[in-house]
Amino acid sequence: MPKYICTICGYEYDPEVGDPDGDIAPGTAFEDIPDDWVCPVCGAGKEEFEPAE
Repeated sequence: MPKYICTICGYEYDPEVGDPDGDIAPGTAFEDIPDDWVCPVCGAGKEEFEPAE
């Protein structure tokens, strides 16, 4: 599963880790995260993320 990077602050979402503080379990693909999830660092929406190179 690809990692995704926040274009606002540079936070990297790693699906192997998930976002435990945001109730996203490890192993959750970025596409499967709820649409109302936001970046845990800067609060940007999912639309501000792009696949990591």
